[in-house]
Amino acid sequence: MKSTPFIHGWSVTAKRGIFDVVDGEGPAIEHVTLPHDAMLALPRSADAAAGNHSGYHAGGAVEYTRTLELTPDDSDRVHSLVFDGVYRDAMVFVNDHFAGQNANGYTRFAVNLDPYLRFDAPNIIRVESRAHRDSRWYSGLGIHRNVALVSGPRVHIALDGVRVTTPDVDAAEAMVVVETTVANDGLHTRTVVVSSALEAPDGSVVARVSSPLTLLAGESGAVRERLLVEEPALWSPDTPSLYTAAVAVQDGDTLDEHRATFGVRRLQLDVRHGLRINGRTVKLRGACIHHDNGVIGARSIARAEERRVEGLKQAGFNAIRSAHNPISPELLDACDRLGMLVMDESFDMWAESKTQFDYSTAFPEWWQRDLESMVAQDFNHPSVVFYSIGNEIPETGRPHGARLSRLLSEKLHELDPTRFTTNSINGLVSVMRELPPLSSDQAQDVNGAMANMGDRMTELVASDLVTERTEESLGAADAAGLNYGDGRYLADADRFPHRVIIGTETFPTRIDLAWPMVMENDHIVGDFTWTGWDYLGEAGIGRVDYTEGGGFLGTTGPFPWLLAWCGDIDITGFRRPASYYREIVFGLRTAPFIAVQRPHSENVRPGAGPWSWSDSVASWSWAVDEGTPLRVEVYSDSDEVELMLNGRSLGTAATGRNNRYRTEFTVPHEHGELVAISRSGGVETGRELVRSAAAELELSAVADRTKIRSTDDDLAFVTITLADSAGIARLDSDRPVSVEVAGPGMLLGLGSARPQTEESYLTSTHRTFDGRALAVIRPTGSGTITVTVTSEGFDPQVVTVVAG
Repeated sequence: MKSTPFIHGWSVTAKRGIFDVVDGEGPAIEHVTLPHDAMLALPRSADAAAGNHSGYHAGGAVEYTRTLELTPDDSDRVHSLVFDGVYRDAMVFVNDHFAGQNANGYTRFAVNLDPYLRFDAPNIIRVESRAHRDSRWYSGLGIHRNVALVSGPRVHIALDGVRVTTPDVDAAEAMVVVETTVANDGLHTRTVVVSSALEAPDGSVVARVSSPLTLLAGESGAVRERLLVEEPALWSPDTPSLYTAAVAVQDGDTLDEHRATFGVRRLQLDVRHGLRINGRTVKLRGACIHHDNGVIGARSIARAEERRVEGLKQAGFNAIRSAHNPISPELLDACDRLGMLVMDESFDMWAESKTQFDYSTAFPEWWQRDLESMVAQDFNHPSVVFYSIGNEIPETGRPHGARLSRLLSEKLHELDPTRFTTNSINGLVSVMRELPPLSSDQAQDVNGAMANMGDRMTELVASDLVTERTEESLGAADAAGLNYGDGRYLADADRFPHRVIIGTETFPTRIDLAWPMVMENDHIVGDFTWTGWDYLGEAGIGRVDYTEGGGFLGTTGPFPWLLAWCGDIDITGFRRPASYYREIVFGLRTAPFIAVQRPHSENVRPGAGPWSWSDSVASWSWAVDEGTPLRVEVYSDSDEVELMLNGRSLGTAATGRNNRYRTEFTVPHEHGELVAISRSGGVETGRELVRSAAAELELSAVADRTKIRSTDDDLAFVTITLADSAGIARLDSDRPVSVEVAGPGMLLGLGSARPQTEESYLTSTHRTFDGRALAVIRPTGSGTITVTVTSEGFDPQVVTVVAG
């Protein structure tokens, strides 16, 4: 059927009850283009009900409204609205008649409009949604993913009605099966012809077939067509080749058509070879990611999702885990094109709640429909290799929860037998009710318990208690997903010799311990760090605070903390030191890396948690007195590194795996150049340097692309920097920058990676952080967009972006 973006012409306002509206004026109305995140505009405060979970944003209820005009000629067609995601408890009304709902904030759902439509007057579409203490991270609020109007003739291809599989694949040929479901919503029996043509990555047609199909009135039926493709271009992370199945339904004329993108690839999983794609073992260098896109909030816009995948892949990752909800279609498309493997996760909770008003109340009624929605969306995406049935589910340590694990896993196998299932089990969570509380806080905060347990966490997850309680749940899936369970990796090879293991969530500071186990053991297929890209909410779980005593921190960053501050990459797309350390541990970087801890008084010590990296940056520009001692970290996989300051050697220290790939020097600050030289066996393997910035700074603004599409799914990202003429940023000279947009574009978001701030991303002025800020520009038409960046004391910077 024809799918038309249905994202313009909407208005949004705070939801009020019908009796509230009668008494006094209604709330303010804002005109918006979808996707949209209403939570960004809500106030933040220290007493916000959701606390650090939402980044101290308030919750609320909103309603979106727009009109749909049809003509009498449209009355013989079928019409639906398809919502890719509405957070949360969406209620859809057409002409004030209830038409549909969806409890989950991340699953796609369709609403049949036909019973409620009129063709002689505009139709009023109204969508309500709510968010209130129902998420452990920043959820956003509203229609945060795309919406499409889907319409077609009475005989049409069903929604998600084209499914492509490649059951037999080798280098010489591939069998491609195209299954097309056709619906007859007419009043008479119809015989139609279903034709399928396969287009290679270069656009040439490599196979074609057609089949007749007879359908009674009100009946749906499927055609399975088998097509042989010779010398197929196989899809893999290194060669993400994509084919297209062009399907048409004809009755003399073409009644309906659909194009489905897919990849030709073969998946295998076992303890001897791990995960194989096209016969080749692939180790998953994984990143857990939440769904928000930083300064534009929870909006899922194709270019923003693509940019995240680009950044993650450049940092060395080859897989992402959609923590802890079904992934957006735009992110899936980007993963297909760029060769990023996907573990798509279904739920963060089952029937037992994690927050006061979360999805748990809907789970018993909705879980099957939500799995069906996730699989229908994912089915043709070659990037998806695993489905996760849940994240850190408390029920997994009990018999009835283990039974439910099996039901969910088998439901996924029924819906999609071509992929593997896993779970993301945290041994602490599975047995928490059987443990004495470590403190009054930990009884209610799992993250706090994990932070305070330290090394005891590793001991607990490997204990006999956890082994016994989780055996059935872990065995219900194709691969055992272990959150913070690297203490089980080797022991489980003996206890459960046929168990395949995935490190579904791991502490960032333990990658040097976990990754060698992944590489050296066939039954361990990969590691997913928490987290690859920083995010809003769970504010401050990765922070470093300075106190007299230092030590471990709790996991609640006080207001105005906004960001989690635990990502390898910050919300603007800038790589933090942990990212380069991980790249070295992965074996993807031979040059060393220098990170300098921010200077603080000698009377305080850093305090951190298990998700914290050191409070370091790759900079030698500090507003401190000459001679002030600074701690310099050097990361390297070589035998040793030598550190030099302005040409003078400061000594040599051992690095490499036996030294956790790092060493530290205490260096008296001196303006100039700091160089690290790595050597193995006496031979230089690489060098890295950091320089002090000059005293005179410049304001710069650079767009990631100067030409973009004039479509709603494209964006321009403008990086704003305060740096010297060589591009070296100053970390101690942050100041407000302002952005003005002229021409066919709008400022969608402006912000920095500052983890604690009271500033909004919706204003046109924002303070830099570590000398950087990011502006996101959305095109509103074709033509030249002019972006002017100003800051007091600097020459204005003008960036032009052509949208066409």
